Formats: sequence, C-alpha cells, structure tokens
Amino acid sequence: MAKVELLIPFILRWEGGFVDDPDDRGGATNKGITIATYRFYRRQRGYATTTVADLKNISDAEWADVLKSLYWDKWQADKIVNQSIANILVDWVWASGSYGIKLPQKMLGVTADGIVGNQTLAAVNSYTPPCELFEKIRQERISFVNRIVAARPANRKFRRGWLNRINDLKFEE
Repeated sequence: MAKVELLIPFILRWEGGFVDDPDDRGGATNKGITIATYRFYRRQRGYATTTVADLKNISDAEWADVLKSLYWDKWQADKIVNQSIANILVDWVWASGSYGIKLPQKMLGVTADGIVGNQTLAAVNSYTPPCELFEKIRQERISFVNRIVAARPANRKFRRGWLNRINDLKFEE
C-alpha cells in the first residue's frame, strides 16, 4: 500500500517557500499551503485565528500533517495499492482541490462526487495495467491545466511549471 512519506519529498521539491503572487488565486502560500487552507486546518484544531505570519512559520511537522490530513486522507491513499498512482492522484488534489478527485472519478466511470469511497478505490486498484491508468491520469491533468489557462490567461505564467511538475511524476511498479 502507498505511504505518504514517499510522496513528501516530491511535494517539497516542487513547492518553494513563502510567496504571495497577485496572479495566484490562492493568495499567500507557504510550501504550497494557501492561507485559506491553513486557516481551515487550524480552525479544525481549535485555533481562533491564523495569520499570514503563522503560515510563514509553519513547522515541517505541521506542514506534513496538513498534507496527510487534508489531501492524502481525502484520497484514502493508504488504501491505494500502487505508490505512483497514489502520488499522481494526491498531487492533483493538492494542486487543484476537488477537481483532483472528481475528474479521475469521471475518467474511471464511477460517481464523480468528489468523495473517495469503496467504489472509487476499487476502480483505482483494479485498473490494469496500472501504468496505463497512471498515463491516463497524467494526460487528463495536462488537459486540465490547458483548460484553466485558456479560461484565465493570467495563469499562463504558471503553465510551464505546472506541466513540468506533472511530467516529473514517474510510474514505478
């Protein structure tokens, strides 16, 4: 079964430090975590307020917990048999929110409700060969990037990096 610890180095390699690019709809971001996501995460843990300064100072342990609790667990990726498939799926939801679940569900022919359950996991784990599923997901992610850039030209400046990131994900048995 897949392990989040094996995805962490990939995510960190592609996420820089703190940025607040006016063209990025996510706003203030640190290591790929937006201020809105961090506020949501901390509210769940009883914090009344979370500032941009808090986000700038996020610890490695807290960062890893955000990845696991809000992204990895959303895909129930511990139940995905192939690590490469888990990586490309979780990285998609990390980068694109619920589209990273709904679009793969649609591609797999299961209910595209954005909730990963037994039906979605069975479709992922029974798809053979898994390298073919990986490539289909990769191609759909590329198409998705091209659609969002076409819909919002300000995203054009991010396109090359997004595509390089997708293409950096490799399939391994």
